[in-house]
Amino acid sequence: MFNAAQNLLDNSLPKGVTDFLPEQAEKIGFIENIISKTFELWGFRKIIPPMIEFEELLAVGMDDSLREKSFRFEDRQSHKLLAIPPDITPQVARIESMRMAGYPLPHRLYYNSRVLRHVESQSGRSRELYQSGVELIGLDSPEADAETIAMSVEALKKIGFPGFKIDLGQVEFFKGIIAAAGLDNVTTALIQSAVARKDTSAVKEAVESLSITDFSKREILALPRLFGGKEVLDKAASIVGNDQSKRALDNLFQIIDILEIHGIKDDLTIDLGEIRGLAYHTGVTFEGFVPGLGEPVCGGGRYDSLMARYGRSCPATGFAFNVLNLLHAYEKMGGCEIVKPPVILIFNMNSNRADALSLASGLRLQGFPVARDIIRRDIDQSLAYSRQMGIGFIVVIPENDLRDNNLEVIRVENSVKNYVKMSDLMADATSIFKTRNN
Repeated sequence: MFNAAQNLLDNSLPKGVTDFLPEQAEKIGFIENIISKTFELWGFRKIIPPMIEFEELLAVGMDDSLREKSFRFEDRQSHKLLAIPPDITPQVARIESMRMAGYPLPHRLYYNSRVLRHVESQSGRSRELYQSGVELIGLDSPEADAETIAMSVEALKKIGFPGFKIDLGQVEFFKGIIAAAGLDNVTTALIQSAVARKDTSAVKEAVESLSITDFSKREILALPRLFGGKEVLDKAASIVGNDQSKRALDNLFQIIDILEIHGIKDDLTIDLGEIRGLAYHTGVTFEGFVPGLGEPVCGGGRYDSLMARYGRSCPATGFAFNVLNLLHAYEKMGGCEIVKPPVILIFNMNSNRADALSLASGLRLQGFPVARDIIRRDIDQSLAYSRQMGIGFIVVIPENDLRDNNLEVIRVENSVKNYVKMSDLMADATSIFKTRNN
């Protein structure tokens, strides 16, 4: 009856969302746990924003492009428009400005949350994002920016990614060049798009038609080529003449010097043509890339103007990991084995369930995950089930009184059997349940 009804159901999901079964969910949990522990070791405290907010209030912290990506619907209770946040940072800005004004600065906050975004149906992108991020609020210093970057590096190393890169930019460098040239918004957007694509021909074509000084043309034409190692900063310093861009370079020099104190040097690249979030960011920006994935796994930067939108002017910097991008990259590289206690299945041949429940409780107190094989079946069937479900060991409780018998412990991967006293398992099972043969 169930199978017949099940066959009539459409098992498809809306485009851009996914079911994560135990194997992948376990990896997501592994990644999020490492990230959260890293944040906590740097003194950050967790907050949990709500899944929905009044759209009018949430929109205060979003630009038009982000607002267009939000899912909106009417609240049956208030009849106001609600929105599912497309990004967590505006929520944190609201919480900090309107709920935490009495707390002393700085605030070190972190979160693990899901967001939803409208995406083009042809893009193949996920509409559901898992974000794990931090916001460091109340510090306007290169050290604060370096702190967030250093955390991203530390977390990527702990997860196990080799050869990753952190790409640094500084939006004030670009803003200074544009301001010195006196360009309007339309021309700026055209040049910004070409620079982002590293399209030197398009930048040259746009610049040649402008009535600006030769010096400004030289600054703009250099933008697509200003990427590489730390030497890029010296090259940029020899090209620009406006004070705003020079201050931006000095800021990057200071941040990089602090990162080198943290032992972070070879993981860094510089891209002064990286100008995403121009209307949002107010200083350094960065993105993290891992081998085998063309999209960033994390991104962030300084955003000193956001808090003021909610009534409290305050400097801020932060970043977020895209956990699903991390998952895809982790699976592509093969990932290292997630080290955890093996799951134990208790197979009870005795009609009295008291011993089985007592043993399960005792093992759980030692930190072992334990399941009871409640279904009545033979041991071969339980072994087959255990292999399919990734269970490490089966403990067989015999039919006779336990006081006169050892328990049979079966390693599922190779069916090797050992015999152990109940008292030994209850006292210390760590040496008995090893995840690998010695």
